[in-house]
Amino acid sequence: MTNTQVTLLQIDNYGPWTVTPEPRREADLQTLQSRLYADVSQFVGNRDGYVFFTRFDNMIAVTNGLSREDHALLQESVGNRYPVTVSLGVATGTTPVQALSDATAVLQEAGSAQDKNRRECLEGRTIDDAHRTGEDVQIAHFDVIDATGEYTDELNAFDTFIEIEQGYASLMRHMRRAHDSLAFFVGGDNVIVVCPDLGVDAYEEAIYHVEEDVDVELQVGVGRGSVAHEAGIAAKHALEDCRADGTRVEFDR
Repeated sequence: MTNTQVTLLQIDNYGPWTVTPEPRREADLQTLQSRLYADVSQFVGNRDGYVFFTRFDNMIAVTNGLSREDHALLQESVGNRYPVTVSLGVATGTTPVQALSDATAVLQEAGSAQDKNRRECLEGRTIDDAHRTGEDVQIAHFDVIDATGEYTDELNAFDTFIEIEQGYASLMRHMRRAHDSLAFFVGGDNVIVVCPDLGVDAYEEAIYHVEEDVDVELQVGVGRGSVAHEAGIAAKHALEDCRADGTRVEFDR
């Protein structure tokens, strides 16, 4: 059984801030968002977690191994370096979707994302060390089979992007609805999925679904670990086994 710790990060009052006292330059907003994501990703990554940018003003992180004190330090670091602050909701669950739903709920109860009085809230709970195991996190790393030959070297860059995004969207919806998993595009032709305790059949089903839905062929490596980094590295090694052996689904041995 998995026990995923998920943190929802929201920039406080971000929408109104972007147009106060007048609309800010889009390039400046994009720069702020990307730099903030990079800093948050580095902070959490240095503690063996993963962060996914989603909509940039909202980020989702797998934070097994991070304490409440770590989360407070992240808020302090952002507050010291940026013109915006962040609020955090933290929760755990046997499925990533349940953990995210609970993390979202505790943050919503603290106030709206556009409530000017909500600042640097830290709500929810982390996993006590006594309740952690070496298999709390399951990560699946998908990629497109021969994306370079099928798309990158054959189509223009935008049409390639469309094809890859269609595969991602189909996989994201399927894994959310069928398996309470959270899928995130991470660049190139790669999608990382944070999963509950799933077996080979579930991954084969997902690959078949995407191929039938949007005609994109996928392969996947799956890993387990006590933290996201450990599970993710195991998934990467399993994906290399797929590439070497021509298989579709591999679990790290």
